[in-house]
Amino acid sequence: MELEVLKYIGAGLSSIGLIGAGIGVGLVFSAYLSGVARNPSAESKLKGLTFVGGAFAEVLGLLAFATSMIIIYG
Repeated sequence: MELEVLKYIGAGLSSIGLIGAGIGVGLVFSAYLSGVARNPSAESKLKGLTFVGGAFAEVLGLLAFATSMIIIYG
């Protein structure tokens, strides 16, 4: 196979990390809603941790996207 084809296969495989980021964000906010439903008084403590966890999951998705763009155009 030509190197151009392998480059696109590698970019496609590296973009699988975007699926993981979407699942991670969903799990973080699902756990937040579950925790607030069980203990409404802990909402203020959980809110900050939720946004930090969501940000970490999004950063991993952005890194996967950046990696695939570097593979294609680099």
